[in-house]
Amino acid sequence: MTFKVKDYYYQKAKKENFLARSVYKLDEIDSKFKVIRKADSILDLGYYPGSWVQYSAKKVEQKGEIVGIDIQNVSIELKHLKNVKLFKKDIFEIKNLVDIDRLEKFDVVLSDMAPSTTGIKCVDQDRSLALVEKVIGILPDFLKFKGHFVIKIFDSHDAQMLIKNEIKKKFTSLHLFRPKSTRSVSKEFFVIGKEYLGT
Repeated sequence: MTFKVKDYYYQKAKKENFLARSVYKLDEIDSKFKVIRKADSILDLGYYPGSWVQYSAKKVEQKGEIVGIDIQNVSIELKHLKNVKLFKKDIFEIKNLVDIDRLEKFDVVLSDMAPSTTGIKCVDQDRSLALVEKVIGILPDFLKFKGHFVIKIFDSHDAQMLIKNEIKKKFTSLHLFRPKSTRSVSKEFFVIGKEYLGT
C-alpha cells in the first residue's frame, strides 16, 4: 500500500492547483540557481504527474516550449497548456529529436525520475545511480551547448564519485542541493549543472 504523507507542501500544492508537492523543489532550485529563463525550451524527463511541467510552462511563457516524456499515460490535467507537448515514451529508446517533434536540442533538461524503490537502501541507491548514468549518457543528444541541467539522485558514496569524476567535467559549474521541501526521511538531493560543455 502506498502511503502519501499529507504534509505542509502536499496541502500547499493542492491549494495552489499543482499536481504534486515536488513543484516546490523545482521552485527552490530555480530561485537559487536561475536554471529556467523566459522563452527556454525544456525537456522534462519522467515528468508525470506534471507539477514541474506546470511550473516550467508558466516560467518560459508562450515563446518557450516544454516537452514532457514519461512511460506513464499522458497527463490529461496538462492538456490545456498550449506550450507543452507530452509523450508516452521511454526516453532511452528515443533515437532522434524528430521522434519528439523537435528540430533542435533543448536549453534545459530536467529529470525528477526515480527508480522503483524497494525500501532496501543499497538496492535503491544502486538503481538511482544506474538511472542517473543513463541520463548523463543521453545528454549530448538532447542538451544544447551552454544549456542547464537538473537531476535527482539518491545519496551514496558511488553517487558522489560519479558527480566528482564524471558529471562535474561536463559543466562550467556544478551544484549539489537539497531543497527544504524534501521529506526528512528521503536520501535524495539534486545535481544542478550550469552551462553544459557538450561532452
